[in-house]
Amino acid sequence: MALSAFAAPIMAGKLTQWREFIREIGEGGSRHDAYVASRQAMGLRERSFLQPTPMGDLAIVTLEGDDPASAMAKIAGANDEFTRWFVAQVQEIHGFDLRQVASQPGPEMAIDSGPVLANA
Repeated sequence: MALSAFAAPIMAGKLTQWREFIREIGEGGSRHDAYVASRQAMGLRERSFLQPTPMGDLAIVTLEGDDPASAMAKIAGANDEFTRWFVAQVQEIHGFDLRQVASQPGPEMAIDSGPVLANA
């Protein structure tokens, strides 16, 4: 499995909207099933974290699967109702077009401590 991650700044005044977005796609949310189906179709596990910083809030997103980079390209090419809604939410909350980001170089891993070892 490959792992990729990126940070997406949450625009000023958009934290409440971000939380609602996460509620909608989260367990029990109105769009949870569509979200899960979308990620399964891409062979992807996605996790998001909220990271408050002195410079503003960030969403830290991890993508795990056989090829996370190709999943971003699939998002860019998808035109189903859920993906259109998801891309629009990202645009409103984070201020960038997810479809254009998918064509940019991905994040560069800077360090990896190696596999987790059992306590001896």
